[in-house]
Amino acid sequence: MLTGKQRAQLRALANPIDTVLMVGKGGFSEQLYKTADEAITARELIKGKVLEACEYTSREAADTIAEQIGADVVQVIGSKFVLYRKNKKDPKIRLVK
Repeated sequence: MLTGKQRAQLRALANPIDTVLMVGKGGFSEQLYKTADEAITARELIKGKVLEACEYTSREAADTIAEQIGADVVQVIGSKFVLYRKNKKDPKIRLVK
């Protein structure tokens, strides 16, 4: 579970990164979960977007993907969301206590 200060730190780090995950009209698939898992393992922090054709809200998409890959939802704004999961083998982001 993330604290408020940790969320603020992660939001600041997520600001300049590119969107790597797109949820479209196809909704959720094993390929989407696999892509999200690989990206978050490599980066620890990923940004996703829900396209207009998708039947889910960005909050629903973020919560569903986070639950599937064991991540925390950092932020949801408009159609974009940010997910975080610490890489246990090679952590890149050092969170404040």
